[in-house]
Amino acid sequence: MSFEVGQKVVYPNHGVGLVEKIEPGAIDGIEQTYFHLRLLSNNSKVMVPRANLELVGLRPLCPESEIRALFDILEDGNIDTYKDWKGRYKQNLDKMKTGRLTEVAEVLKNLRLVSQKKSLSFREKKMYERAKYFIVSEVAHVRGITEREAEQLVESALESSLDKRDRRARSGN
Repeated sequence: MSFEVGQKVVYPNHGVGLVEKIEPGAIDGIEQTYFHLRLLSNNSKVMVPRANLELVGLRPLCPESEIRALFDILEDGNIDTYKDWKGRYKQNLDKMKTGRLTEVAEVLKNLRLVSQKKSLSFREKKMYERAKYFIVSEVAHVRGITEREAEQLVESALESSLDKRDRRARSGN
């Protein structure tokens, strides 16, 4: 996978960043090429060695077609839930680590459903917030809209999904 200076990228669990520099450097005496990223959410800077790009899951922004697929998933009303919070938390954590929008969307839907029935644990609230921010920031950057507009689209899709699920449950399907 190749990235270039000025390119927007996604750093899983951190959101959208900008490749500011790609240059050789040494840390602990190990010479290698480093990608210098600025995370757009908080302007923090991160250096990722080329050898670790795949390991951390750094990827380009997704195409618009993937954003459409994301909204299909958010709106479909199909929500998997674990009965016990430990199993749910582990499954959601594994999905978050992938950095794939579709997996993060499933986490967001799952936790939104759980939050309708009972309050989320502190860790799950944090995960919900991270999942939502991760999706909102990528949607905003890909579609060229504000994060507020992207958040409204995501909220609307989540509400639609919960409504569809409730209708299916009432009709017995």
